[in-house]
Amino acid sequence: MTEFLHVLTDHWDLFLKGFGNTVKLFLVAAVGSLLLGTLLGAFRVSPIPALRWFGGAYVNIVRNTPLTLVFAFLVFAVPKLDVNLEYQTAAFTALTVYTAAFICEVVRSGVNTVAPGQAEAARALGLTFDQVLLQVVLPQAFRSMVPPLMSVLIAMLKNTTVAAGFSVLEAGAIPSYMSEFGEPQFYVLIWIVVGFLILITPLVLLQRFLERKLTVAR
Repeated sequence: MTEFLHVLTDHWDLFLKGFGNTVKLFLVAAVGSLLLGTLLGAFRVSPIPALRWFGGAYVNIVRNTPLTLVFAFLVFAVPKLDVNLEYQTAAFTALTVYTAAFICEVVRSGVNTVAPGQAEAARALGLTFDQVLLQVVLPQAFRSMVPPLMSVLIAMLKNTTVAAGFSVLEAGAIPSYMSEFGEPQFYVLIWIVVGFLILITPLVLLQRFLERKLTVAR
């Protein structure tokens, strides 16, 4: 038991830095993917065929591409185009681009749960497509979007570990650093699991809180 605790206490700085970068990756990519995913979702339900086509093509291409390949493209292929990205910037971009495809589908599905008559009534009052979407449809769709949206964000938090394979020091990279100190990998992995449980639990509690609140609001 003492050895198990020493794995954490003796390398507290490494764990703190690793999980700190994981949180940073998650927060930046979460904001970016929510904005991009919502925009793409609007494209998917747009009355303009070109925008619907673009949104559909983006989702079909990105969602069916492994996240590791998205990382590899940004880290190894993009520099060939004379666009130099730092490893952490590439990680932010990869997570944002990849997760946005899933958020897009959550937004599209949520919009489809709103009765068509709501949008038709809003348009009859003279509201534009943007006004209908932002003021009428999305506020109602948000209720049904909460569970899948939180699931996507939780999955993205766990997906940050992929960045470890591309020279980003985050939680997933801790085992390789700890192996240099000869620490038992089993104990290291248990502490990483505990760390992710601590990060994910607030998201789960937030999801349940929002579900209860929105259910009452109905």
